[in-house]
Amino acid sequence: MAAPRRVVDVSIGRKELAQLRSIAQSRSEAAGRVERARMLLAYREDPSFFSVGRALGVHHQTVQRCVERAQTLGVLAALDDAPRPGRAPEITVEARAWLVDLACRKAKDFGYPHELWTTRLLAAHARSHGPAAGHVCLSTLAQGTVCKILDAEDVKPHRVRYYLQRRDPAFSAKMAEVLCVYRQVKVLKKRPPSDAVAIISYDEKPGVQAIGNTAPDLPPEPGVHASFARDHEYKRYGTVTLLAGIDLLSGKIHALVRDRHRSREFVEFLRLLDNAYPTHTAIKVILDNHSAHISKETRCWLEEQRSGRFEFVFTPKHGSWLNLVEGFFSKLTRSVLRHIRVESKQELKDRMIAAVDFFNRHPVVHTWTHKLDRAA
Repeated sequence: MAAPRRVVDVSIGRKELAQLRSIAQSRSEAAGRVERARMLLAYREDPSFFSVGRALGVHHQTVQRCVERAQTLGVLAALDDAPRPGRAPEITVEARAWLVDLACRKAKDFGYPHELWTTRLLAAHARSHGPAAGHVCLSTLAQGTVCKILDAEDVKPHRVRYYLQRRDPAFSAKMAEVLCVYRQVKVLKKRPPSDAVAIISYDEKPGVQAIGNTAPDLPPEPGVHASFARDHEYKRYGTVTLLAGIDLLSGKIHALVRDRHRSREFVEFLRLLDNAYPTHTAIKVILDNHSAHISKETRCWLEEQRSGRFEFVFTPKHGSWLNLVEGFFSKLTRSVLRHIRVESKQELKDRMIAAVDFFNRHPVVHTWTHKLDRAA
């Protein structure tokens, strides 16, 4: 007498059924998931291990295991492979820790000419010195394994991420002083216009290169090339420095373009400001700690001026981002100096001054808003 056919009751909901049908017809899913989805769909139509196995070309016990896993774990969970123990790792936890500690130090400290490790160099060093340190498992260490170990610990010894150390002990106090000036600007903007005070944000932009073409630029041609074409070679005519200050109340830009930015050029810029405002105007200048701003020549010139005519407010060291004129420099670089080509250094000077005149036609009043209310 034949044994009764064993039927395993598997409940497949409407949503699960739609997912099974999608997986069974998929061309991008893993082959094992597709095959198990087809087994469960076929078993739903004909609950016979033998029939399903014969129809799909697999052993009936394979179908049975798939169906029983679906009954125990759930329909969708049964599609995935069961976790397997795999081979025991050959590299011990201690060896991994030793390797990561090694990667966190510089290669030059171990006698190599390299400043930092490469994964190839690190693997070779581990193979040579790991066994002597008690980690024999590292004697056959591969470069790819080094990459996996370092990735697991999120260590990238071949890269450098820059940071800026705060070297000014009075950074907070100086920053608060600058922000107080910006708060004063905010208050003055709400009052009727007055020439009693002028607040200037000043800085230099050195090293602007005067570069010329060795061959003419080729203009864009529709359907041929969309942008200007330029020869890779170029001529160097030297560099110039832009000395610029922006009036934070009116938005007007005061500028000079000179070959250098010594004390005499800075004093020349102060004379420019002195001539630009009435004699009774108090001129407050926000600037950095460049040596030309506090030199003997600069101090001597300031002492000759009327008391209260000029007042300097210095940004803290490494705090140039507090100076609003940097925004103008960014705008000038992006819109005028980027890709600029000239025939001489004088042409570069003329075009930079022309750019300042162009911006002064429609002055933009720069405003500091970030953390302004926290200023002391």
